[in-house]
Amino acid sequence: MKFGYTIVYVADVAASLAFFEKAFGFSRRFLHESGTYGELNTGETTLSFAAHTLGASNMPEGYIAANASNKPLGMEVAFVTPDVATAHQTAVSAGAREIKPPQKKPWGQTVSYVHCPDGTLVELCSPMAG
Repeated sequence: MKFGYTIVYVADVAASLAFFEKAFGFSRRFLHESGTYGELNTGETTLSFAAHTLGASNMPEGYIAANASNKPLGMEVAFVTPDVATAHQTAVSAGAREIKPPQKKPWGQTVSYVHCPDGTLVELCSPMAG
């Protein structure tokens, strides 16, 4: 078994890709000509976005959209960076809503949280000491 990708169902795939490019510095790997599916270059594990229409076709009984509430869903994607404070400020300047500013954890890692316009909860964290 290998973790392949995470898909976030969003209202506007191109807008989510553009936001993640601006806020976190990722580059676009792919946007389907239909505009309903796209991927970012995020390393070995892919972060993808799909339109709510695809989500509805995959889950005929429905689902809770990430942007359906002002509160974030109980899941997150985490991005590791050596400079959490700068990454956090860049994300907020790009339009993310601050959930929690950078804070040093007892185990030495610096962590912050932002809520993206499409509803994605993102943790920004420094690498764990090895």
